[in-house]
Amino acid sequence: MRHLKSTPSWLRFLIIFLLVMGILFRFFNLDSKVYWQDETYASLRISGYTVNEAKQQLFNNRVIGGESFTQFQGANSEKSLNDTIMSLAKQDAYHPPLYYIIARLWMEIFGNSVTAIRSLSACISLLVFPCVYWLCRELFDVPLLVPGVAMPAAGVAIALMAISPIHLVYAQEAQEYILWLVTILLSSASLLRAMRLEDELAKERQRPDLFAIWSIYAVTLAISLYTFLWSAFVAVAHGIYVTIAAKFQLTETVRTYLMASLVGFLAFMPWIIIVIGDFFQFLISADKTTTQSSLIPIFPFLLMQLSRIFFDIDISSDNSLGYLITPIFLILVGYSIYFICLTTNYKVWFFIITLIVVPALPLILPDLIAGGIRSSTEPYFIPSYLGIQVAVAYLLATQLYNRSVSHRGFWHIIMALVIICGLISYKVSSQAETWWNKGINYGNPQVAQIINQTTRPLLISDALGNNYGNVFSLSYFLEPQVRFLLVNNQKIPKIPDGFTDVFLLNPSDTWREIIEKQYKLKTNIVYSDNYYSVWKLAKNRNFRRRNIPAK
Repeated sequence: MRHLKSTPSWLRFLIIFLLVMGILFRFFNLDSKVYWQDETYASLRISGYTVNEAKQQLFNNRVIGGESFTQFQGANSEKSLNDTIMSLAKQDAYHPPLYYIIARLWMEIFGNSVTAIRSLSACISLLVFPCVYWLCRELFDVPLLVPGVAMPAAGVAIALMAISPIHLVYAQEAQEYILWLVTILLSSASLLRAMRLEDELAKERQRPDLFAIWSIYAVTLAISLYTFLWSAFVAVAHGIYVTIAAKFQLTETVRTYLMASLVGFLAFMPWIIIVIGDFFQFLISADKTTTQSSLIPIFPFLLMQLSRIFFDIDISSDNSLGYLITPIFLILVGYSIYFICLTTNYKVWFFIITLIVVPALPLILPDLIAGGIRSSTEPYFIPSYLGIQVAVAYLLATQLYNRSVSHRGFWHIIMALVIICGLISYKVSSQAETWWNKGINYGNPQVAQIINQTTRPLLISDALGNNYGNVFSLSYFLEPQVRFLLVNNQKIPKIPDGFTDVFLLNPSDTWREIIEKQYKLKTNIVYSDNYYSVWKLAKNRNFRRRNIPAK
């Protein structure tokens, strides 16, 4: 804490205030937003059931209530923790098991409610603050920088992370992404720590056992891989950084790094084998159904995601307000990267550049060829968000020491605007029922309102495409009087009497026309967006509904 006195008291107070606000907002209205299909899939994995098992029990042409879904949405007495791991190995190996193991244990204690499962992510997100503090101290506490800048930069980074809208999104979502951010911070900070100790001891011509610190890196790398497979590209970024820092020489640091990385990957080897086996099983399987996601023009997408790091009120990409806001943050980020490259040692700025660029390239390059990027890839940019925020934090922190009073005043205004943008974003998000990251289920509150206002509604759907996830997600918003009739392979539904309103969820044109013909009814569309549609069977007083047996 030797730089504590160099941090202005007003800045320390501001950091504490923003940290408190960030923590409070993370736990506020956890259950208010749509529990969308990716989260329902996460709950299914936690339950220990596979998608096929859930479909066999639910999509069987029988009328069921919303309570039928609860067995497949969290911890239950029928399946154990071992079943959770095995369900991932059988059908979802691309999702490593660490988060789901933790979530299973968490839900066995706190229950299966939306608030309970999302509170796990909110709690994990609190670890981000000490971890980013450690990363910034290791990164900036080096010679040739502004004296004492490490402490203020770490503090500003904590403040930016506390009020960053993009981090609030993943801190309130029942998925592994916020845990992944924590593991990236830990592995990156431990790597920098090990390299710094290697350099310091080399100058003193000492070589004590550095096994402990390099072991921490190996362990955190393995933990990161067991959290999210994309950690492999973060490891590649680390490897490139170590190689460049050593000027392409096989130094003692490089050799030790390679050994630690090898240990980390060997620890992950059992799951790698499962992933490879799952991939080949997919190739030979007859079921090639995948989750659909829309293609978005890549450059507008990247610019929008960049602005969402600092300001996000859920505006669409075609909103004119976005064209006014995005350039402002693009200039701020661009200048931050330029400034850190200009004023720091290459070992500092090159680490940030590799963290931003390397994990993002495998996403951007293929999508440049495809003509657009998939909306489902948003969380994969978390390492890039982190690198950008650290660069901006360094810029803002160093301007506190600018000798020119006018320059300090200007950057105080910039910092105030960034803080205001973050707080406004949090205020808007805390009151919303849905958000941009809910993707295909963004309109579920609207759909639920249409269905819930009827007296005795019946919702019919099949298991094709995204319909499985749509039904599970929608069930969280529907009232208890709503009943479900779920069929497999577009069989003709056996519609019983007694329902005042019958709805079709995202039917194909062919299936909908077959239903119209069999029951001599018409269908009217009551909701439609870019992802799916809801149709309502029109009443026909002159025709008595017939029960058609399922084929």
